[in-house]
Amino acid sequence: MATETLARRFHVSGRVQGVGFRYFAERAALRLGVAGYVKNLPDGRVEVYALCTAEQLDALRDELRRGPILARVDRVDEADAETLADHADTFTIETEY
Repeated sequence: MATETLARRFHVSGRVQGVGFRYFAERAALRLGVAGYVKNLPDGRVEVYALCTAEQLDALRDELRRGPILARVDRVDEADAETLADHADTFTIETEY
């Protein structure tokens, strides 16, 4: 039986820029086998786009709520997202807003 791939977008709020959050998210995603990207947003949040299974999504959500040691995660908002084929093969850190 094929496992369904889900597309989800997370917006992480708190002290999450300038504390290594994107690198933390990239390491977690690669370890979990999640495709997608992470990027800083102009409003101070971090966006994480993930393509993965429901189980991988649960594990990634837990990691994002924890964050790296210097971060302070106040909240993690989550919404369904469209499937972006450009990001289906790997997980990257995006530098553009």
